[in-house]
Amino acid sequence: MQVNVLGAFQVARAGQPLVPSAPKLRQVLALLAMNANTVVSTDQIIEELWEERPPSSATTTLQTYVYHLRKLYRLGLGGPADSDGDSTPPTLHRSSNGYILSLEEGAVDSAEFLRLAERARTQLDAGSVEIAADTIRAALQLWRGPALVDVTTGSLLRANTVWLEEQRRGLTLQRIDADLRLCRHHDIIGELTGMVAQRPTDESLQARLMLSLYRAGRRFDALRVYQKARSTLAEELGLEPMQELQRVHQAVLVADPTIESPVLGDGMDTVLAGGVRPAAVEQPDLLPPDVMRVVGRTAETAQITQVLARRERSAPPAVVVVGAPGVGKSTLCVHLAHRLRDEYPDGRLYARLTDDAGAPVDAAEALGGFLRAAGFTGSRLPESLAERSSLFRSWSAGRQVLVVLDDVVGAEQLQHLLPTGPRCATLIAARRRFSHPSVSSTVNLRPFDSGEALQLLTAVLGEQRVRPQLAAVQELIDLCEGLPAALREAVSQLELKPHWPVHRQVERIRSAGTGSSASEPERGASRSVRLTYRLLTTDLQAAFRMLVGSEQALPLSDVATLLESDEYRTETVVEELVEFGLVEVAASDRGDFHYRVQRPFRRFVPGSCPVLAAS
Repeated sequence: MQVNVLGAFQVARAGQPLVPSAPKLRQVLALLAMNANTVVSTDQIIEELWEERPPSSATTTLQTYVYHLRKLYRLGLGGPADSDGDSTPPTLHRSSNGYILSLEEGAVDSAEFLRLAERARTQLDAGSVEIAADTIRAALQLWRGPALVDVTTGSLLRANTVWLEEQRRGLTLQRIDADLRLCRHHDIIGELTGMVAQRPTDESLQARLMLSLYRAGRRFDALRVYQKARSTLAEELGLEPMQELQRVHQAVLVADPTIESPVLGDGMDTVLAGGVRPAAVEQPDLLPPDVMRVVGRTAETAQITQVLARRERSAPPAVVVVGAPGVGKSTLCVHLAHRLRDEYPDGRLYARLTDDAGAPVDAAEALGGFLRAAGFTGSRLPESLAERSSLFRSWSAGRQVLVVLDDVVGAEQLQHLLPTGPRCATLIAARRRFSHPSVSSTVNLRPFDSGEALQLLTAVLGEQRVRPQLAAVQELIDLCEGLPAALREAVSQLELKPHWPVHRQVERIRSAGTGSSASEPERGASRSVRLTYRLLTTDLQAAFRMLVGSEQALPLSDVATLLESDEYRTETVVEELVEFGLVEVAASDRGDFHYRVQRPFRRFVPGSCPVLAAS
């Protein structure tokens, strides 16, 4: 089975064209094919077909569409007669939350395009410029026109086609750059002139056309391209050319010898970077090690990946993950970064923005780590925060980089550390909920439910140990209230002491009570709570310590009495504790709010304190 989406929609089985005539069938098949061999959730397909107004019968209607596709293409039968010579017959499976269309490698032209594109990048990195240029040409020849030009597209397919078009454009620029390095500037002047005519405000095209003309001995024409570009930008957008294009213009004006070289990396790159180039390094990867297993988090993972997959954007997406201390925010962000590493081939950067004492990490220090990983060392690495920030923005502008910012406390920490390229992305594990214009989505991470917690304990201790002690295991889950760090801390003790029954650990947790010794080692849950606690003001610490003593969820009036303060000031303080994830809040039937500290947090902070100052 062959599916082509890079142009008009084409489907063939046994060499015979067989494209569904029904628009919705075409839409479903196109979405499944563009995500071949991965699960497409039912919710995603329904969103694609009906967006925000699905009919009440959407699930049943979708099942009917899947039935027709299976029948039309004999998907899922898997018999020898249906293989059409394929070593592995195509199948359309139902998963727990969606569908997966299994196809052979090379069966979808968009996947083949991306495979060739990645091969070309590898060849370029290895210095095989001429071979890379041929590979890029082979990839671009797969395109027969705009992607899915004859298919009605919803939000997901539209995002996919826009992203593919951006990949096509980026690869075209890489092929042009390769031709420049191979002294083929005469050959590409006509092509670049046509591309500039179609996209007169695209400054990256203007810069390459200027360089091609200059190297062809047409300096006057190169300067005229700049003047025309400047006029167009001023008239249509009210903007001056970006610094990069101005640098090329200046280099042409003064006949800068660095752009005489036919090697683009020794000429144009130097001009665009303002004379600062990184040393030759591998793609930077600063991610901490991935975890062995991640339990649950299916919905949160889908929400995050959906935001990152949106290609209709002018700025890189930034997703903030919030939740209680020890709920697994950092673990999820790092795990997703490892899963998505192939989507960000130019680098994966990581920085922790709060130290163990609860003090914020200097942004210049974090940027220094990023830039050193990118190859800017010694004299190439600026000293000031402003210069480092500018260099990082310039470096990330044309790349696909994933940044993970851990232990973020507030929006002010993001200003200098977000990449600027539209194909970049940022995952933020925050110790406090906050709002920022750059944030695309906020994901609230909840503790595990009983099933997920049981899955974690079974994975560590083994079913043979867990099954006979289910009552004690459930009691342990209840004591930890599903908090992943507390569960892992408890289960690690059982893992180290295989002779202990589960109820022994339950008794030890119960006997620990409220408060903990200063000499007690800081492990996962306690360390996370104490770190967040150190971020609080004196008043917030006092309020938290008072609330630790109450096992019940309290209405605002009772919290005010406990803190010996008025309700207005009390609400301000307790809601700030909610933002830090140290207090959970629930609405009553009457619409007022009740506040409580989760049980695992009560044993990590001393239980006595001065009350709030009266307002």
